[in-house]
Amino acid sequence: ITLSNCIKSGFPFYKDEKIAVFIDGSNLYSSARTLGFDIDYEKLLKWLEEKSRLVRAFYYTAVIDDNDYSPVKPLVDWLNYNGYTTVTKPAKELIDENGKKRIRSDMTVDIVVDIMDIADKVNHIILFSGDGVFKKMIESVQRKGVRVTVISTLNSQPPMMSDELRKQADYFIDIADIKSAISRKG
Repeated sequence: ITLSNCIKSGFPFYKDEKIAVFIDGSNLYSSARTLGFDIDYEKLLKWLEEKSRLVRAFYYTAVIDDNDYSPVKPLVDWLNYNGYTTVTKPAKELIDENGKKRIRSDMTVDIVVDIMDIADKVNHIILFSGDGVFKKMIESVQRKGVRVTVISTLNSQPPMMSDELRKQADYFIDIADIKSAISRKG
């Protein structure tokens, strides 16, 4: 069975299982951009709801807290009104060794705590991130009997999906394989 066939048949999802979705916003954004498309979050939510009983969809991102326009703020507002639970924190602006301004955000602890909190209430966790830092948390959740699917991409240079995370997850779906189901037209 190939991954494409698994997705078409609904595998690794079961209609009666309860799922929770955790989206590392900056990681998903980077993966989609690398593959040349934008995520349609309404289509993404519908795609997940068709697969099983969606308990909650979390979206994590850092927000620049100043008076300037931030493109992520309208997205966060839209997500809040359209079925997502958003978790934000202020981004930190740093100056690198070349004097260039960089934005730093780390939502890892927030994601881990929320996953551990909900693990006893769901059958399956879907994590949109390829960051290997989540490996140990996935091991812990699996010991509770929860299946974990990780969605990221290997179709980039370098791959956005860490090898250790992919090995630990019960299932891996390359975002390139579901692009048509979740991409914005236009």
